[in-house]
Amino acid sequence: MEEFYYRKLDVYKNAKFLSHEICKLIKTYPVDERYALCDQLRRAAMSIPINIAEGFGRFSSKEKAHFIQIAFGSLNEVMCELELSLDEKYITQEQLSNLESLILSVKRQLSVLHRSILSNGDYNPNPSNP
Repeated sequence: MEEFYYRKLDVYKNAKFLSHEICKLIKTYPVDERYALCDQLRRAAMSIPINIAEGFGRFSSKEKAHFIQIAFGSLNEVMCELELSLDEKYITQEQLSNLESLILSVKRQLSVLHRSILSNGDYNPNPSNP
């Protein structure tokens, strides 16, 4: 049995990719934002895959679903912080649009995962293993 089966989830992989993209992007922000908006954006982006993983370390479906909700909230926070970044002209509209497409994809995947956990009473991507 795979101990860390959250690694197989596309939503986890895409959330990690988003986090890496955000980390690359904020390296271009002004130095005076490094400990303000950059730090907040980095933490929110990293929180998404971290909470997916943490949720799958829980035994009850209620707890799993709760951590997926936290990941969903962090995803919305990232979107807001990117919009603020655009307002401050730290990023371009094209950069925002590209990241927004990825964010919307992860958002849909999180919604499906959340519904699946709640409707099935649990979620195991490999049902042959208990």
